[in-house]
Amino acid sequence: MLKATLRSFLAHKGRLVLSALAVVLSVAFVSGSLIFSNTLSHTFDRLFASTAPDLTISPKEDLSEAIPSGTTATLPAALADRVSRVEGVAAARFDAEDDGITVADSENESVGSTTGAPTIGTDWNPTSRSPVKLTSGHAPHGPSEALLDSETADRKDLHIGDPLTVIAAPGSFKVRIVGIVTFTTTNPGATLLFLDPPTAQAKLLGSSKAATGISIDAAQGVGNDQLKQRVAAALGTGTYEYRTAEEQAKSDVDQLGGFLDVIKYVMLGFAGIAVLVGIFLIVNTFSMLIAQRTRELGLLRALGADRRQVRRSVLTEATLLGLVGSTVGLGTGIGLAVGLISLMNAFGMNIRTSEMVIGWGTPVAAYVVGVGVTFVAAYLPARRAAGVSPMAALADAEIAGIGKPLRMRAIVGGVVGAAGAAALVGCVTSSKTASAASLLGLGVVLTLLATVIAGPLLVRPVIRVLGGAFPALFGSVGRMSQRNALRNPRRTGATAAALMVGLALVGGMSVASASMSKSFDDQIDKTLGADFVVQNGNFLPFPQEVTEAVRKTEGAGLVVRSRFAPVAVRLPDGKRVETTAAGYDPQLDDVAHITYAQGDTAAALASGHLAMDLDFARDHDVKVGSRVPVEFQGGRRTELTVGALTDQDSADGFGTQGGIYFGLSTLERFAPGGQDSALYVNAASGAGADRLRAALEKTLDPYPQVQVRDLADYKDLVHDQIAVLLYLVYALLGLAIVIAVLGVVNTLALSVVERTREIGLLRAIGLARRQLRRMIRLESVVIAVFGAVLGLALGLVWGVCTQQVLALQGMNALAIPWGTIVAVVVGSAVVGIVAALLPALRASRMNVLAAIAHE
Repeated sequence: MLKATLRSFLAHKGRLVLSALAVVLSVAFVSGSLIFSNTLSHTFDRLFASTAPDLTISPKEDLSEAIPSGTTATLPAALADRVSRVEGVAAARFDAEDDGITVADSENESVGSTTGAPTIGTDWNPTSRSPVKLTSGHAPHGPSEALLDSETADRKDLHIGDPLTVIAAPGSFKVRIVGIVTFTTTNPGATLLFLDPPTAQAKLLGSSKAATGISIDAAQGVGNDQLKQRVAAALGTGTYEYRTAEEQAKSDVDQLGGFLDVIKYVMLGFAGIAVLVGIFLIVNTFSMLIAQRTRELGLLRALGADRRQVRRSVLTEATLLGLVGSTVGLGTGIGLAVGLISLMNAFGMNIRTSEMVIGWGTPVAAYVVGVGVTFVAAYLPARRAAGVSPMAALADAEIAGIGKPLRMRAIVGGVVGAAGAAALVGCVTSSKTASAASLLGLGVVLTLLATVIAGPLLVRPVIRVLGGAFPALFGSVGRMSQRNALRNPRRTGATAAALMVGLALVGGMSVASASMSKSFDDQIDKTLGADFVVQNGNFLPFPQEVTEAVRKTEGAGLVVRSRFAPVAVRLPDGKRVETTAAGYDPQLDDVAHITYAQGDTAAALASGHLAMDLDFARDHDVKVGSRVPVEFQGGRRTELTVGALTDQDSADGFGTQGGIYFGLSTLERFAPGGQDSALYVNAASGAGADRLRAALEKTLDPYPQVQVRDLADYKDLVHDQIAVLLYLVYALLGLAIVIAVLGVVNTLALSVVERTREIGLLRAIGLARRQLRRMIRLESVVIAVFGAVLGLALGLVWGVCTQQVLALQGMNALAIPWGTIVAVVVGSAVVGIVAALLPALRASRMNVLAAIAHE
């Protein structure tokens, strides 16, 4: 049996190549994502571990910033002298750093990274642990000299002697490049500008007595933990954060962990789609191969092989396929990881492929996925093969399921579908976001399974409709292509299912994204009343001088500032909620339309008052007039009175939990030093909007990070952000389509082999080669469109249910992108034509007499 199995595997290796490609893609994405993420983690672990000082002192920050406020927490620079006298300290130095600056060249173009990495201004105080070294020029001296990292200099074609403008919180200032520094370790993609320490304090932090941290080196023989205890005892434990080198490195890695996890999970998402769609391909391939080997299997049974041996033979072939596919996939995954590392390098993140990490878990995961997928996918065909009697097999009865009742599929599919439908109904009727989202996920999984199980039941009614025009348009060729697709519902359903999965995903996400876009458009139309919004391109705050420049712009009338600050509120029900609150000027009503359930803008922005979202207030027993303890950054605490409750059809108010906002006077009193995040500008009386826009753009030309937007621009910005998610879904769809095309090609290729004699007879009675190719193409098109119809129908249901979940967050508009749906159906027909090219060409080149003689 083992010899027969190996010979069978090698005899059919050509037919198994396409199935192996599905395994290769699945394993490649799994192994590539693991290698890439492990390499990134190792690289940054090494970077942070090698550059962290023995002990770091930083200001204590109890509140996390969901939205940047522009404030830089500082401590006294003189602390370094005090620390240097502690026993066990070899050296102590202050750090002056700001990661929210903008650096512009002589053309007023930003020299910072375009990938979201920060532009960091810091003091030049090199040590043996510095991540950079001075490779040309000299160290900066005085307020007009600076060093720039070599990657940024190369990317922007900057050289020693070139002027730069630094836009920082205290104000803008000019510097000249006097030296270039080169990273000795990995460059995480950031732009680094170094100033001499006094300049960094004065120009970046606004005070020659301030610092952002103290870096300490331990004396020989003093452990980091021991050093931490001594320094904490000398300075006290309530005011500052103390981190050893190990703790600081872990903190830095944790901050980067979200970014690394996003990359890893996106890659694993691709792997999951590849695995899911590949299962359909492998199931179909093995089902057809076993059907074509009916006589062979019957002879084995007649010669004494029992059911278990036949089943074991088929599963052994699947295991061999999985081993080969996993091995090739692992190698492909390594290549994919190298490509991703090269891509990151192109974006300015210098990672060496020589340091690529391939842990033992990667090949284990690769072979578990590859062998596991093929083994599971081949199990049902193997059972079906083992269940055929020798006499039935020797009579050449096909065992692929033709003519067999689909009663069990109907029962199981109906039960699973009913459970999925009930979950989706529960999702739509739920009033809690968490429970609605959970029911949505359950409903999506169950309805997908139900459609896959019951798909063959839908083949005949749906394809009769989809191919109903074929006889009239293409005559007997069209009729035969339709009947070929109807001949084996199980096979057609499994082939179409691969395409259905991807299209269901894209359909659901298209509806969700279109609904989000329309909801935001409606909300912007309803809320925004300003002629223009001045805002940073990446939503970071900007210096006060930008606000002053806008106010002085010719044609500018009312200018209303917006600012954010992290807060913690202690609510009457005893809960402490950390969120981000907003501060506004008193003229907010002139630039925004806010719906109040109780109170008004004057009460909300009055000194010592705040506004809160109505639903949030109800959930926590807050009423107008309630006194709410509020904690600001730096430990400042006060009690504010609830002056108004807003009803903006959004559970998150202005985009943050609780929708809390108050007057800028209140914010500046308890959180001083923040920067403005947006300016709402109305044209002065008699000044046209077009003239004002031109004047504002001219005013803001020296500030490349800031843009002027009107209502339409603001909508485009939101659409672009939503599109990023949609592009990811389209990439997943592309992968699903690639594997689905392989599935259709495989099915048609094996079907051509299976119908060799039939094709020979058709050719013998006058069917032309061109007609034969058309028949196979039409069969492929109707299968692909069938998958598209099922997928889009399922996706539309998912999309509508997703919109109901979004409605609980205030996104009430439902939009269905009919253009996208029509394009997908047309694209599916094209996919069918492309998938049929090779099988149709092969069929048309058959020798007629040899085909008729084929058994």
